[in-house]
This record gives sequence, structure tokens and C-alpha cells, in this order.
Amino acid sequence: MSSSATTSIKLDEKMKERVQRLAALRRRTPHWIMREAIEQYVLHEEKREQIRQDALAAWAHYQETGLHVTAEEADAWLAKLEAGEDAQPPECHA
Repeated sequence: MSSSATTSIKLDEKMKERVQRLAALRRRTPHWIMREAIEQYVLHEEKREQIRQDALAAWAHYQETGLHVTAEEADAWLAKLEAGEDAQPPECHA
């Protein structure tokens, strides 16, 4: 069972009205709308941070090894995938 803690957030009047209006339209509470918004934002930012970390790791690996594929090789592979082919990724080379 998960526990929850109360957190307060200050909204200007216009934002508060927007949240309340949306909540009424969606037949939800303003609390639900705000929790959903925060959850979606955090999920988005977590994915974004993972992509950033993966890019940094890939860059470090490239700097260590020099292994890479060219843009043309990557584009050709992606074109095959887009066409529905079951293509293997190109081999990395120095």
C-alpha cells in the first residue's frame, strides 16, 4: 500500500480558474486534474532525462572506441524498417 503526503501549490487566480473549469468539464476534481498533470509531467521529464543519459553514455562510448555508423547507413536502415522490412542495424565501425 502506498502512502501519500499533502503538498501545497500556489496558483494564480487565472490558473486556478482554468483548473476548476477543466475539472468541471471532465467531471473530475481539481485535485485529480492537478495530480494527473504532475504525473504526466514527471513521466515526460523522466523519459527525457533517460534519453539524455543514454546520449551521454553513447557519446562517451564513441569517444573511447571510435565505433559508429554513418548517417547514410542509419538512414538506409531506418528506411528499410519504415518499409516494413525486418532489417538488422548496420555494423559499427571505426
